[in-house]
Amino acid sequence: MANIAIKTYTHFFALSAPKEPMIRRPLPVLTLMLSLAFGAPFAHAANAAAAAAADNAPAAQRDLRETYTKYEYRIPMRDGTRLFTVVYVPKDRSKSYPFLINRTPYSVGVYADGERHYGVDWFPKQLGPSKEFDDAGYIFVKQDVRGRYMSEGKWVEMTPHGKDIKRAPGEGSESQDMHDTMEWLLKHIPNNNGKAGIYGISYPGFYTSASIIDSHPAIKAASPQAPVTDLYMGDDAYHGGAFMLAANFGFYAAFTEQQNPTPLPKTRSEFDYGTADGYDFFLQHLTMQNILGTLTDNQRALLAPTIDHDTYDDFWKIRAITPHLKNVKAAVLTVGGWFDAEDPQGPFTTYHAIRKNNPNIFNGLVMGPWVHGGWAGLDGKRLGRVSFDRKTGEDFRANIQFPFFEQQLKGVKPARPIAEVTAFETGSNVWRQYTAWPPVPARPRTLYFGANGKLSWQQPAAGAAYDEYVADPKKPVPFVGYAVTDVPQEYMVSDQRFAASRSDVLVYQSDVLEEDVTIAGPVTPKLFVSTSGTDADWVVKLIDVYPAEYPGAEAQEHEHDVATPTSPMAGYQMLVRGNPLRGKFRNSYEKPEPFVPGKVEAISYHLGDVNHTFRRGHRIMVQVQSSWFPLVDLNPQTFVSIPKAKPEDFRKATQRVYHAPETPSGLQVLVMPQL
Repeated sequence: MANIAIKTYTHFFALSAPKEPMIRRPLPVLTLMLSLAFGAPFAHAANAAAAAAADNAPAAQRDLRETYTKYEYRIPMRDGTRLFTVVYVPKDRSKSYPFLINRTPYSVGVYADGERHYGVDWFPKQLGPSKEFDDAGYIFVKQDVRGRYMSEGKWVEMTPHGKDIKRAPGEGSESQDMHDTMEWLLKHIPNNNGKAGIYGISYPGFYTSASIIDSHPAIKAASPQAPVTDLYMGDDAYHGGAFMLAANFGFYAAFTEQQNPTPLPKTRSEFDYGTADGYDFFLQHLTMQNILGTLTDNQRALLAPTIDHDTYDDFWKIRAITPHLKNVKAAVLTVGGWFDAEDPQGPFTTYHAIRKNNPNIFNGLVMGPWVHGGWAGLDGKRLGRVSFDRKTGEDFRANIQFPFFEQQLKGVKPARPIAEVTAFETGSNVWRQYTAWPPVPARPRTLYFGANGKLSWQQPAAGAAYDEYVADPKKPVPFVGYAVTDVPQEYMVSDQRFAASRSDVLVYQSDVLEEDVTIAGPVTPKLFVSTSGTDADWVVKLIDVYPAEYPGAEAQEHEHDVATPTSPMAGYQMLVRGNPLRGKFRNSYEKPEPFVPGKVEAISYHLGDVNHTFRRGHRIMVQVQSSWFPLVDLNPQTFVSIPKAKPEDFRKATQRVYHAPETPSGLQVLVMPQL
């Protein structure tokens, strides 16, 4: 959902490039989002100083000063609240320009010399989503949303939308705030052509979506990118009812409320874990109460409610923007990344809701092989040790994003029509265009678990009825095979060989593939399970196993990612998609139910969407485990309120996964016909 430098979570600092998510994001992601928000190049914490220096480079500033004039305004809303807004206007007044708007909770200040700065003398390195926009001519508008930094009012996380919402003094509606802002801009900024576009990444992606509900007629184009959509349902906060611990902890330790209007904090703070390994830190504290106790009152203020509300109650429901995405008049281009650790579900949920509720507009979806916001500044040619063979980020920026806004705001016909769905197919590493998502030709099939770790398209015959393992919450399965205190972006494709060798991880693997297998669409585990406890997590991971002979002996260093081990790529177990289901929510996310020890039950849940080809010579693997730590918080494996669980509640349990003819566990996927 968000990060502080990205909320993770993150919520991007919305400046020129993609912004930080509004929800919690890990610090590395957070740093990336921060740099984007401030117009600096993508960079991790280790590169923050260099990014800031580049942002403040004299040559870059001279270029922008030659062509743009910066203004700062306090735009009044209908309730009298004034929102701080920065406007960069082209100096060439011989023609008119459209507005390109970014609204953010992460500050519109310019990040330079290691600090955030307000004032008309400070210019970022880049104004638009990519360099093409700066050269083409737009009126760039950046706004601190209500209650953040230099804007007045009261900030509310994931601003609830709806007529029946009771708002405290100073609280507002994002749709109304955007409408009032648009009216003011049209009247007070000269040389505008009467059209506007809006975009944002992560939290600013949420503000983009919320701003086009009952949209102002001047808004002709909108691009919600990695939009936080429903924090509980698969975005920053919860996946399958399990709390995304490491990312949210890191994000909220830095993303805190401030008295506003204020330009502070000028710099972001980082939590001191006292160790290089978050696994050890969180395991030492074990319970949520102990973990929260390591934070200050200010750091806990936003984090604690997300932990306390561990069911899908009204706290989350009123913050879900999807039901309200109606009366959208703008053309919409939703963007997401297959390997987005923060908001992987938001783009799909947003796309489907807009498609359902607004049938007469252009509604596009772009999914690339990117991390959170990676399409905004990275090449997109590789992630960790996995290569995508081409600069996919450049593809998107030059051939999709820029033409989209040029067409909608200036009437410039694109060289190639923009498809409703443009999706990068990993594995084969090619771009695909579809008329809808999931692709119409895709057909459902099931990969069944079998005896002796067999994975195949055939239902199990008579034989071993189940596999079992002992899950110990005092020795949980880590989510990466190296020490880290945050959530590295690389984890989404990380080598899973470290987990396959553990006795508390079940491994099912296909024979070597004789033909390519392309999966495109949602992946759905359908398992028959039992536990000796009264609650259990079920983590399912879909994995691409590389051949025993594969080119590339060692990992290549990539300055934007956490360093990875230098082992051979032969036999690499690439994570394609993974997610947990907290078992107590197997029937309802609103009303948890305990397991009856030993009773066999069917569970099914949404693992996520993929567009991946398992190549000829590779294998398909599925791993099943009951912890994924500390990416996901620990399940005590006793039916208790986890936010209030005590150390004695955490107990070992024997977990069983059944694969007999009458209990055929497997993974339901959508398979594309071969070309």
